[in-house]
Amino acid sequence: MKKNIAFIVIIIFIFLIPSSLISQELYAGIEIGSKGVKMSIINVQNIKRGKYEVVDFWTENVAIAKGIAIDGKLADNDIENAFNVAVKNYTKLIKENKIAEKNIFIVVSSGVGMAKNVDILLQKLYVFTNINVGIISAEIEAKLLLKGCIPPKEYENSLILDIGGGNTKGGYVEEFTEDDILLFYPLTLDLGTVTFTEKINKNAKNNSVDEFNGLLVDALPELREQTDHLYQQSPKVSNKKNVYMSGGAVWAFYTLYKGKGAIENFNPFEIKDVADYDKMIKTDYAKFETLALQNKDVEKVLKTYSQKYLIAANSILLTLLEKIPDVKSKNIYFTKQGQMAWLLSYIADSAKRAKNIN
Repeated sequence: MKKNIAFIVIIIFIFLIPSSLISQELYAGIEIGSKGVKMSIINVQNIKRGKYEVVDFWTENVAIAKGIAIDGKLADNDIENAFNVAVKNYTKLIKENKIAEKNIFIVVSSGVGMAKNVDILLQKLYVFTNINVGIISAEIEAKLLLKGCIPPKEYENSLILDIGGGNTKGGYVEEFTEDDILLFYPLTLDLGTVTFTEKINKNAKNNSVDEFNGLLVDALPELREQTDHLYQQSPKVSNKKNVYMSGGAVWAFYTLYKGKGAIENFNPFEIKDVADYDKMIKTDYAKFETLALQNKDVEKVLKTYSQKYLIAANSILLTLLEKIPDVKSKNIYFTKQGQMAWLLSYIADSAKRAKNIN
């Protein structure tokens, strides 16, 4: 059933799409991810030119991927929680936000889609919504991220990396073929914020952060080894001048370190910033708790992630950057609209004018 209902996602490049979606229209997306269920509402004016307005965006934190790190399956109660949250918000989008059912898309992220029993969740959602919920594979998700997070003129000189709850995915473009089909090279690491945190927690005897930091030291060699392997399989990564980062781990780092949310779509930072922040969340976490009392952006991060999640997430971010060859010569950006990439692609797909990507 999993193969039957998974979408065959056609990747469409916004700058190549004829202007068939000109009038303003509301679209919505529900993404069931490892760390939570994300809802997006977009007012599309002209998707060819990338003209759209994010009307609303919210997340309900339901960490449903914890069981995957234990036995490869979603726990029964996590399936029920994810279903209830998705259905509640699907109903809200129709009744309160007045969005047409045909304009609502539901997907399961690659981090959740890897679960052996994900079909149970998909079937429950289909019975209620009559939507064949798509599983976005890590490779397809990376393609969507590249299109949604990198300016088209920078495609061939850039790398995209997204740290999700269940895994880390990304990739880069190398060239166009004679048939004008973009060649995409995926990168996937089977560790994300939730799965790496739970992997460390499996060996915990108490609930202290000090113990967690100690166990993290033991877990880092495997993370570094996997990251080395990731880049060794894709040596052309070293040729890319720009590194675009997205995902909750990067959002948390950027917001807490800067003390405010990102304003621009592309926000530069340096690996030194990530290393400095790494020390802060391990040894001076009270600083952020105090700041959260008067700073809504910081408060939102701390309500989304516990200290342990923040530590594990940033370990992945720091390792990914440290292992990039000659990283200090790269331009590194946090791209804040990564969560919209898949939805924009699905909306574009509704225009039925597609260009393939391999």
